[in-house]
Amino acid sequence: MKIRFYHAKIMTMQTDFEISEGEVWVEHNRITYVGPGSGGVLRKQPDWDREIDVEGNLMMPGFKNAHTHSPMTFLRSYADDLPLQEWLNRQVFPMEAKLVPEDVVWLAKLAIMEYLTSGITSNFDMYFHQDQVVQASVETGFRTVLVSGLNDFVSSLEELEANYEKYQDYHERIGYRLGFHAEYTTSEKLLRGVAALAEKYHAPVFTHNSETAAEVAGCMARHGMTPTAYLDSLGMFAYGGGGYHCVHMSEEDLEIFEKRGLTAVTNPGSNMKLASGTAPVAQMLERGISMAIGTDGPASNNCLDMFREMFLVTGLAKLRERDASAVPAEQVLAMAVRGGARAMGLEDCDCLAEGKLADLIVIDLQQPNMQPLNHIARNLVYSGSKQNVQLTMVNGQILYEKGTFHIGAEPGDVYRKVNEIIGKYRA
Repeated sequence: MKIRFYHAKIMTMQTDFEISEGEVWVEHNRITYVGPGSGGVLRKQPDWDREIDVEGNLMMPGFKNAHTHSPMTFLRSYADDLPLQEWLNRQVFPMEAKLVPEDVVWLAKLAIMEYLTSGITSNFDMYFHQDQVVQASVETGFRTVLVSGLNDFVSSLEELEANYEKYQDYHERIGYRLGFHAEYTTSEKLLRGVAALAEKYHAPVFTHNSETAAEVAGCMARHGMTPTAYLDSLGMFAYGGGGYHCVHMSEEDLEIFEKRGLTAVTNPGSNMKLASGTAPVAQMLERGISMAIGTDGPASNNCLDMFREMFLVTGLAKLRERDASAVPAEQVLAMAVRGGARAMGLEDCDCLAEGKLADLIVIDLQQPNMQPLNHIARNLVYSGSKQNVQLTMVNGQILYEKGTFHIGAEPGDVYRKVNEIIGKYRA
């Protein structure tokens, strides 16, 4: 497809948050032009398959959801208002044990639909039955980077390595990262095996890290170190990587993240709902630690909404620091786009620029919550919502536009299937 977007306000996010007016050209899966209207373009225009009048609305790079468990849609609003360990052990794990691979495809498709409505163009997904998560992404046209959830109960080092090799060049919209579930679910033998794979492939490693105070206390009791320090002592982060949550971080932990160039993926909605705590976002940013934002899974959030997460990142940081100037909107927006792209290895779709992959969104500014246009970037973070997402394009394909999905499946069929699945498992 060759698509011309014109009459657009454009926030490229290449270096800053300035807004220009002009056009964006997409040919196949790449952006071929970003700039003034066609009157100022010296090159010949292609024969367009479609020309879209953006009508003065905003074009920008899509959001990157940097921590997800997509198939957990079947547990949305099923197990709520419980502490983390009780939530996991008494509600989540028993239901997950019933999952069969063919159901995971539908559950992941439901999550992808919600991502698209929130302007999310890629996700960083940790779950089992990864072949089926890939199937859902490929069939819908979505972009997914997988990370292993290896632990003492799920998967193996052999499966991790096989998947890592399998998915490196499997599909243009699929990526893979080494990882494991968490220190507290994974034996030292397995952890050393993951570190050895990181050394073998010179690859980054990602994991849940310091999500709760109990997790940190348990690791201190077992190893005399925090999870970050313990994993680093095993050589886990020799080639980078990062942690999801990173709520209860010591000064030493922050120094390790800074020294190793690790990414901290904050998940404020999930952490708040499970009463896990508030991540030290301001301190991490002050140290220059790379940061990204994730929704976590729909069983703990329960909403896969990047707008809500962005507001919570800055709002909770201001409350934690008792400083209204802490973590301004522009930093949060950078985390949601460029930070996530860096964590997921998607630097090729981190901004709008010629030659970049066409992962982009159109934001409807002609809505009460986005007016007046005093500062569009701040509007996005402080007052924006999913209602403002007009169009979501992934890899040059429009997957969502004005309430209509173009994902190879009818929404009603997806809803029917996921309700059948949860009904079957609860019986």
